[in-house]
Amino acid sequence: MQPDFTGKRVTVVGMARSGIAAARALHALGAIVTITDNKPLDQLAEQVRRLGTAEIVVEAGGHPERIFIETDLVVLSPGVPKIAPVLKAQRHGVKVIGELELGWLLSDAAFAGITGTNGKSTVTTLVGLMLLKAGKRTLVAGNIGNALTEDVPALKHKDWIVVELSSFQLEDIETFRPAVAAILNVTQDHLDRYATIEEYSEAKARIFMNQHQDDVLVLNYDDPLVRAMAVRTRSRVVGFSRLEKPAGGAYVDADQLVVMDQRICGVDEIRIKGVHNLENAMAASAMAMAAGCPPEHIAAVLREFPGLEHRLEFVREMNGVSYINDSKGTNVGAVVKSVEGFDRPVIVIAGGYDKGSDFTPLAGLFREKVKLLVLIGKAADKMAKALGSSTETVFAKTLQDAVQLAHDRASAGDVVLLSPACASFDMFRDFEDRGRQFKEAVGKLTETTAMSRKQ
Repeated sequence: MQPDFTGKRVTVVGMARSGIAAARALHALGAIVTITDNKPLDQLAEQVRRLGTAEIVVEAGGHPERIFIETDLVVLSPGVPKIAPVLKAQRHGVKVIGELELGWLLSDAAFAGITGTNGKSTVTTLVGLMLLKAGKRTLVAGNIGNALTEDVPALKHKDWIVVELSSFQLEDIETFRPAVAAILNVTQDHLDRYATIEEYSEAKARIFMNQHQDDVLVLNYDDPLVRAMAVRTRSRVVGFSRLEKPAGGAYVDADQLVVMDQRICGVDEIRIKGVHNLENAMAASAMAMAAGCPPEHIAAVLREFPGLEHRLEFVREMNGVSYINDSKGTNVGAVVKSVEGFDRPVIVIAGGYDKGSDFTPLAGLFREKVKLLVLIGKAADKMAKALGSSTETVFAKTLQDAVQLAHDRASAGDVVLLSPACASFDMFRDFEDRGRQFKEAVGKLTETTAMSRKQ
C-alpha cells in the first residue's frame, strides 16, 4: 500500500536529477517539501527552474540543521554522503531513505534491478527490450534514462520496472526488494568514497538483502567477489560464466548461448561484440528468462540490439584505422574488458579525474596489446608512473590534441580507443560530453590530412 504523504514535511538532499525528481513527486503527492544543496543559489538557476513551482522551498549554500530535525522524512539523492545533519536527524528518529526506496514505495510493479561496476546500462537496456518484446508493460529507469521518480504515474500499472542501480543508490534502501536482481561484476571503482573494494562490494550486495526464496539473483561466476555472494542470499541463484557451465545458469556450449538449459542463439548472432558484451548478453538473458520472457524474444533482441552510445561505440574507419568511443570506460576493470576484445594493435587515449584507482593491473595487458598510450587530464602523471614502462606513453593537453596525435601515429589495421579509466569531470561535464567531443574530433579528421601525413 502506497504511503500517504499528504501534509508530511519532507527534506530532499541534493539538487541533481534524482533529487529534483523526488522533490517534484513528493510535492505532487501533497507533501510539504524543502530541497537543499551545498551550491549557492546563483549556481542553481536551472535546477530551481526544473522544480516547476515556488511551493518547494529551496535551501541553497549549505544544509541548515533545522530542516533535518523539523521534518518527517529525509530523502537523499544518490551519492550524497551521510552529512552531520542527516546523522543527527537519524538520532532524532527521523526516517532517512534514498530516491530508489521512494520509487519502490510509490510503485505497484515487480522490479528487476541491475548493479555492478561495468555493463549496467547495457544489461538494463537489454532486459527492458526483451520484456517489451515479450509484451510486458515495462518501464526502464534509474541510473539510465529518467530518474525513477521522474514520472510517478509511470510507476503504476506496469508488469516490470527495470532499474540500473549504482552502489550509491543501494546504500540507502530499507525495504527495496527486486524480484529479479543481478550483480554483474565488482572491480576497483569509487575508492575515493569507499575505503576498500570489500566495502564497495558490500554496497553492491545490498541489492539482495530483502530478497525472498522465490526471487532470483543472477551472479557472475567468473568474478570471485560476486560468486562468493551466492552463499549469502535466500533467493534462487542463477550463475553466468564464460569459463564454465554452471548448472541451470547461462553459458556457451558449442558456440551457442544456453540459458537455464534452453538454447537461445549462436554467439556469432549476438550483434554487440566483445567478451564483456557476451557477459552482458548472458546476464540479461538470464534475468529476462527469470522474468518470464520466452527464448525467442530474448534471441530476437540479441540479434537486433546495436549497443549504447559511449560503450565501445564504433565511430568511423579511415585509412584502415578504426576509431572507438568507450568514454563510459571510467575504471580499470572496464578498460581491461575493452582492450581484451581487440586482436589488433591498440592506441589508447586515457586519463581524467582519478577516483583513487590503482592503474598497475593494466600494465601486463598494455604491454601485450597497446602500441601507444596517450594521456590527458589530472590523472595523467599517476597513470604514466604506473604504465609508462609497459608501452610508449605520451601526453596531450586536450582530448582534441590526443585524437590528432593518435591519428598521426596510427597505421592501417590499428584501433584508436578512447577508454579513459577515469572520471570525466576534470575536463568535461560528464562521460557523455567527453564521448561526444571525441566523436567530433574524430569526425574532423579527413582522408586528405591523413594521406598527406603519411607521404
